[in-house]
Amino acid sequence: MPTPPQFASHQCVGLGRRALQQLRASLERDSGIQSASYLQEAGFAGGEQLFAAYSAWLADGYRVSRPGELDARHLGEVLSSFFTESGWGSVSVTPVGDAVLALDSADWAEASEAGGAGYPSCHLSCGLLADFLGRMSDGAVAVMEVECRSRGDSRCRFLAGAPETLGVVYERMAQGSSYEAALGLAAAG
Repeated sequence: MPTPPQFASHQCVGLGRRALQQLRASLERDSGIQSASYLQEAGFAGGEQLFAAYSAWLADGYRVSRPGELDARHLGEVLSSFFTESGWGSVSVTPVGDAVLALDSADWAEASEAGGAGYPSCHLSCGLLADFLGRMSDGAVAVMEVECRSRGDSRCRFLAGAPETLGVVYERMAQGSSYEAALGLAAAG
């Protein structure tokens, strides 16, 4: 088993869950909907350093010199170990349809236990995961949260895919479709 990520050597700092959740709540209170953009930008800016920490952790514990060399069969298990050990929470990774991955977490750090949010609100995580996964795949990746513990869902569910694909999903959802229907997985509703 790999040792916990060594964040200091990658210019990363630890931040408690309560601090992260309060930052989000304060920005939402004072900036309204604009807070989502601020948090996504901040998350995206942190993806490079988190990816560097993941790469070092992977090389140290799994003897995989580049993340792209990891056998895809082990991706979910390895990502869950990394994100759990780094304090973000456990994740499961599941293909959803032909072109999207779902990352699910019942204990994601950014989500508030209190619930009550009107919409998925792990915005910093969306930016962070978009940059992180884009670096893993050597291409542009968009991430959209479609279920969130902050609004009372049982899990946070992040969809990751090509920006064009998630753009279509977003447009269909804005017209009233569920994300499942937008992905062609359920009858349109």
